[in-house]
Amino acid sequence: MADLRVLHTADLDATTRHDLRDLLDLAFDGEFPDEDWEHCLGGLHALLYDGDTLIGHAAVVQRQLLHQGRTLRTGYVEGVAVHPAHQRRGHGGTLMAPLERIIRHGYQLGALGAARDAQPLYRRRGWLPWLGTTAALTPEGILPTPEETEAVHVLPVHVTLDRTGLLTCDWRDGDLW
Repeated sequence: MADLRVLHTADLDATTRHDLRDLLDLAFDGEFPDEDWEHCLGGLHALLYDGDTLIGHAAVVQRQLLHQGRTLRTGYVEGVAVHPAHQRRGHGGTLMAPLERIIRHGYQLGALGAARDAQPLYRRRGWLPWLGTTAALTPEGILPTPEETEAVHVLPVHVTLDRTGLLTCDWRDGDLW
């Protein structure tokens, strides 16, 4: 039986941070850039253990998304990963459940950028694909992000959305979505 823990970034000790970074690198085939690691920090982490071994992770951090002239306090999901030897056992849903509770009770909206193979998991859990266009608020102004639109999914909580409209994310280094 796996053990689920939810901790704030401030409560992750050095060993846990090291194990977490190793897990993310492994799960993303060694392609988890430092910027993406930074995106995972500062919020709440769902950590899944098999004994003393970290086998899964997902985080929710606060972001600001713009839609229909409103700034929306958004719980943004980052770094969802399950150790390859433990995949296809329902662990993704186990990790997402506490984050979705946090989003539903602490934010106006949930959002995430999903890899193509992960999209069915999120859709089964009630996440909706963004059907409109996406953009980012950058130092040069609002710039379209058409390459990201297919990946963006939302979990409406306390806001009505026009999913065929424009959704704009705040600026950050690395991947914007």
